[in-house]
Amino acid sequence: MSVSDDTRKLLASLASSERTRTTLFTAARPTHWAPLEVTNPKTGVVFTPVGAWEFIVELLREGFPIETIVLDKPPGRTGYVLKVDGSSGCKIYIKLQLGSGIIYGRSFHISDK
Repeated sequence: MSVSDDTRKLLASLASSERTRTTLFTAARPTHWAPLEVTNPKTGVVFTPVGAWEFIVELLREGFPIETIVLDKPPGRTGYVLKVDGSSGCKIYIKLQLGSGIIYGRSFHISDK
C-alpha cells in the first residue's frame, strides 16, 4: 500500500523532534533499536542515536519507498518500514509507528532479509 504525502510529512515532522519521538521498549510495543550496531552507508561510521533519527528524516523527506505492514503488537496497528542498502551488502531495517502526536521507533538494525 502506498503512503500518502501527508503521512510521509507527518512521519518526518515527528521524527525530527526529540519531543515527539521515542524508542522506549514495552511489552505492548517491543523495539529492536540498535543504531550503535549499524554503520552509516554514507559516512562509514556507526550511527549515533540522534544520527539514526536524522538519517530517517532525510530518507522520508527524499521520498524513499515506505512499505506498510500490520503490526502484531499492538494488534492491527500500522507499521511503516524502510529497507535501506547498508554497508557490505546488508540491509538496514527501519520500522516506525505513529501514535497520537508521537512517532515510535520500533526497529533500526541490520537485517539479512
